[in-house]
Amino acid sequence: MTSNAAEQAVVNEPGGLFPGASPAMQAIGSVVAEVAATNIPVLLVGESGTGKRIFARRIHALSSRRAEPLLKVTCAALEAATFAASLGLKGPSNGVPKTQPGTIFLYEIGELDAACQRSLLHALPDEDDGGSRAGMLSSRVISSTTRNLDDEIRAGSFRGELYYRINAVCLRLPPLRERREEIPLLAEFLLAKHAQQFHRRMEPLSSRTIEIFLGYPWPGNIRELDNVVKKIVALGDETLATAELLHAPMRSILTQEQPQSHSLKEAARAASREAERDLILQALARTRWNRKRAARDLQISYKSLLYKLKQIGLPESESN
Repeated sequence: MTSNAAEQAVVNEPGGLFPGASPAMQAIGSVVAEVAATNIPVLLVGESGTGKRIFARRIHALSSRRAEPLLKVTCAALEAATFAASLGLKGPSNGVPKTQPGTIFLYEIGELDAACQRSLLHALPDEDDGGSRAGMLSSRVISSTTRNLDDEIRAGSFRGELYYRINAVCLRLPPLRERREEIPLLAEFLLAKHAQQFHRRMEPLSSRTIEIFLGYPWPGNIRELDNVVKKIVALGDETLATAELLHAPMRSILTQEQPQSHSLKEAARAASREAERDLILQALARTRWNRKRAARDLQISYKSLLYKLKQIGLPESESN
C-alpha cells in the first residue's frame, strides 16, 4: 500500500466517493465532477491529511488532459529559477521551452516565496492576452494549501492578485472530526488494505475500538487514522495500538474520567449504559452502520436508536 493510501480511501473511481461519504464530501464530489471538465484553476484548502492530493488527482483523471502527465510541485523552499523550471517554463539550456504537463499540482502554494509568486503570476494566462505570451503556462493549474491565504494576504506574505488567479474554484475539505460518520467505513477500508499488504487475516474492529475512533478528534485527519489502523494490523493488538489515543491531550469525550461514585445503584446504571453502548455498536458493525437495520436487530424503534446514539455521542445521521 502506498503512502497515499489513506487519502485514496476518500475517493474511488466509479462514483468519486466511497459508500457512506458525508453530505459535505458528497457535495465536494459533485463540484469536482463539474469543474474537472473545464480548464479553470482550482484551489484545494484543508488541514493536513484531509485528502487534497487525491482530489487533485481526481480532477486530473476526469479532465480532458487525463492522458497527459500530472506533475506535483512541492512549493516549500523553492528558488525562483528552480520553480520556473519545475513548471516547464524553461529547459535545461538558456530558456528553451520544455514540454509542459497536462496538469500542474502546486502543493502547499502558501509556502512560495515572493520571487516564486511573482514568477507564477507572470506565467499564468489571463483573458487579456489569450495565453499567447512567451513563457506562458499552458498546463491546467490545481493548488492546495493548509494555510489561510486571506490572512497571508493581509500579512503581506501572499500576493492578492495571485490568489484571485488560482482561486477560480475553491474547495474546502472538512477535517475528519467534522464528518465522523465516515470513520467506521474508512477504518474498515484501511483495515482490509493493510491486512492484504501485511498478509494478515484480521477480524472486524471491536466495538470498543470504533467507539474510541468516533470520540477521538483526529488532528492528523485521514492520514492519522491510516497510521493507527496500520499499527493495529502490524501489532495484531487493538488495545495496544489505540492506547495513545486514550492518553492524547485532546482525548475522547467518551473516555474522559467520570466522577467516582460509591453508590451501588449508580454503579449498576453505569454498567447498564456501558452494556447498552456495546450492544448498539455491535449491531451497527454487523449492519455496516445501517441504522434502520440495526434498530430492527435491537428490537427498538428507529427513533429510539437515534436518541440512544445521541446519548452516547455517536452520529445520528443516516449515511447508508
